[in-house]
Amino acid sequence: MGMGARWAMITATHMRIEQLLTLTQWLSPAYPVGAFAWSHGLERAVSRGDVSEAESLSAWLQAVLAQGAGRSDAILLCAAHTADDVVPVAALAAALSPSLERKMETMQQGAAFAATTRAVWDFDLPDMAYPVAVGRAAKLADLPLEPVVHVWLQAFVGNLVQCAQRLLPLGQTAGQRILHDLGPTITEVGQEALAASLDDIGSATFAVDTASMQHKAQYSRIFRS
Repeated sequence: MGMGARWAMITATHMRIEQLLTLTQWLSPAYPVGAFAWSHGLERAVSRGDVSEAESLSAWLQAVLAQGAGRSDAILLCAAHTADDVVPVAALAAALSPSLERKMETMQQGAAFAATTRAVWDFDLPDMAYPVAVGRAAKLADLPLEPVVHVWLQAFVGNLVQCAQRLLPLGQTAGQRILHDLGPTITEVGQEALAASLDDIGSATFAVDTASMQHKAQYSRIFRS
């Protein structure tokens, strides 16, 4: 192998690592989007008895991923990454929220993500719903879409597992086991989103949606949604 080819391999490997580091930084719990403050209706679900232990939590998260916001947000992220004009995607994302708290959840996290990413990467990234902001930033950073959407889904559901650990007698090992077991669903939803269009968005998680609607009136709350 000649020096040029050897250098090309090193450069390509370096760029792949650089992209990976950017993606994991953006979707790390340390990135200041305030995800820890939002439970996506899970707090209300625990309060009314829909989720009470590991098994029911796993079923709840499975539904959120495959039939709820996990799937819809993954499609929105992919659309934002491929769109020439992200404004219509952002408008649709804002309109899809089934409750005021859920709209605040996605819009405030998206604004926080955009603000930090603008400051650090100097991107032209307006405030938008969280998955749209991530998808647009990934395009601006030239990150490949397939790993972005899958890591996004894992980060989304991973935050809900952490929320559950504050609401239930659920240990860290049990929480990680649930997240591990959701891996095939994350893969399936991510692959479906890659091939989907905005016309394919739809959800059927009425218990999740009503929990988010009822959460605002809950007497005692830890989370904002």
